[in-house]
Amino acid sequence: MTTLSDFDPLASDAPLIVYIDYKSPYAFIAKDPTYAIEDQLGIEIDWRPLTLDIPSFLGSARLDDQGKVAEQNRTPEQWQGVRYAYRDARRYARLMGYTLRGTVKIWDTSLVHIAMMWAKRQGRDILRRYTDITYERFWRRELDAENPEVVTGVLAEAGADVADFEEFRQGPGRAEHDAMQAAVFDAGVYGVPGYVVEGEYFFGRENLPMVRWILTGREGPAPDIAYRRFEADAASGP
Repeated sequence: MTTLSDFDPLASDAPLIVYIDYKSPYAFIAKDPTYAIEDQLGIEIDWRPLTLDIPSFLGSARLDDQGKVAEQNRTPEQWQGVRYAYRDARRYARLMGYTLRGTVKIWDTSLVHIAMMWAKRQGRDILRRYTDITYERFWRRELDAENPEVVTGVLAEAGADVADFEEFRQGPGRAEHDAMQAAVFDAGVYGVPGYVVEGEYFFGRENLPMVRWILTGREGPAPDIAYRRFEADAASGP
């Protein structure tokens, strides 16, 4: 297991590092295609949290109980980018059978990421279940990602031993999370989903064909950036 003292944002014992943030709609829709690479190639993925500071580059906003903007600090250009991001992500969520509702505020996802680190220590199956539950409930607006009792409950539901999680999240887990985020940012890893293969960082789900090509020995021509689901639909006809 990698410890903080030897943590390298661009290196791992696993052949693929994947950075995610549970509040990223693009990371959400990339989850299952990334699982497919792990399962089909029989590899291990080193899943890592990247807690995005969204207000620093997209401003901030909060909705009231009626879904109307109650507070906001965004330029028209930032609003345009946010709205397009959700429209784009919803297209793919619908194809996958998922619900993706816009969030009511900019969430601090550091707690669910500390819990992700805890789940990861208990094995791949528990981490997957925790990730699936967290993503699906968060994007249905059914998860308070900042509530320690709620997050601990999700860990337990995923099969994790939560006996010492409270101490971990307030002490070593918080310290490790914060130090990792600083190191990741300094290494130039800035967005999710982020893929690191052979020490090279790729940003965005559209790079999955390239990631797969590298992992399978770079046989044949390198793939262009493309969404594989649309390619499959086109090949099968209307």
